[in-house]
Amino acid sequence: MPEKILIGSEFISTAEVRPVINPYTNKTVGEVYIAGDAEFNASADYLTLIAKEYANLPTYKKQELLYNISVRVKAQKNELAKLITDETGKPIKFSTIEVDRAIFTFRLGAEECSRIYGEVLPLDLLPGSENKTGIVRRFPVGLILGITPWNFPINLVAHKISPALASGNVILIKPASSSMLSAIALGKIVYDACKELGFNSIPLNILPISGSKMDEHIADSRIKLISFTGSGDVGWGIKKKSDRQKVSLELGGNAGVIVNYDADIDSAVAKITVGGFSQAGQSCISVQRVYIHRNIYEEFKKRLIAAAKKIEYGDPYEPDTITGPMINEDEALRAEKWINEAKQSGALILTGGSRNGAVVEPTVIENAPDTANVKCAEVFAPIITIEQFTDFRDAVNKVNDSRFGLQAGLFTDNMTDIMYAYNNIHTGGVIINEASAYRMDAMPYGGVKDSGNTREGVRYSINEMTEEKILVM
Repeated sequence: MPEKILIGSEFISTAEVRPVINPYTNKTVGEVYIAGDAEFNASADYLTLIAKEYANLPTYKKQELLYNISVRVKAQKNELAKLITDETGKPIKFSTIEVDRAIFTFRLGAEECSRIYGEVLPLDLLPGSENKTGIVRRFPVGLILGITPWNFPINLVAHKISPALASGNVILIKPASSSMLSAIALGKIVYDACKELGFNSIPLNILPISGSKMDEHIADSRIKLISFTGSGDVGWGIKKKSDRQKVSLELGGNAGVIVNYDADIDSAVAKITVGGFSQAGQSCISVQRVYIHRNIYEEFKKRLIAAAKKIEYGDPYEPDTITGPMINEDEALRAEKWINEAKQSGALILTGGSRNGAVVEPTVIENAPDTANVKCAEVFAPIITIEQFTDFRDAVNKVNDSRFGLQAGLFTDNMTDIMYAYNNIHTGGVIINEASAYRMDAMPYGGVKDSGNTREGVRYSINEMTEEKILVM
């Protein structure tokens, strides 16, 4: 039986059904009813109608809702983790971690409800403004459209829902076509939490709809903010098509990591290996380009190759699997093509490089040209490139030699180099003695250049999802 979708205040069926395919087994793991124009309009009308009602709820009610959602996600942890693996092929180890993070993300939303602060401003700074005071508060924008990717189908949906509900907004989620089941499951949890707490309406709808059909509604005046996480081409395209809406973009990357002469080699190798190969490198902060100081280069290379060869890859249901399948075989073929192009252009494949269906073997490439796709594009595959450097500033310049700027990693204890990197690497985050792939859900997360124009993390998303208003007295 296909999964019904949450439109308005109920779960409905439609005329169109689409299967969800597991990329490892290539078997159908579920079916979903697909929305069209009528469902979009019904959802936008409903959420616009109830927006004021939800915004006016007292803070403790919003807190209760978000705590309730967090508790329900925790209670369904195993089922949700399996669902993630079923539809995306993410190794079960990382699916379980993702659900843990979503539990935390909703709890953060509950806590941040009580920390949406304002301020009091003295306005008697010019003649004529005697005895005047300003009170500034943040108010919800209204209806938010959250467009989410498939690679973190529970937690990145949570990163839209949690700050939206915490700040008094209503939200419409358009999930990726490869991960509709996870979004619908989260919708059921929010629905049940609302019903248990006696809410009159449901401030969340889930809209599985084709990207081309969604494009027709991007500039809809009922939408006040578009919060998009996904590829750069799609994200910047949405910004061009939008009208007066605010548009928050969290996009891709091709993260650079510097391993300095004083780095703990064993620690750096372990973290870079997991950071580059976990869930087949399908994360926008996955380790892609590694620059190693020449004094330790040969030793580091030897240990990295050995570590890469030990990576368990293939079956995502095995508990020790690190590298599962890519989201589909077409993406695996693209990654294989890029590996071969790098080899033909003079790069050396140190380990890996093979493909079996949608599974790409963990691959380490040495001295790929800067123009090779494995270096200059977002590889989004289990591929790491390495090369050596002599001067630290040159390594920083190499990290910056990218149209992306999401996160960078640096392994060193040298405070001079740490501060130089922090001041000069042009990314949204510089991670010390961790791989670029590190993220904690409370921190500000986002990038510059082609990597986006916003910061996520519940507190920081709330700032994006609210507007300041002043009362002059």
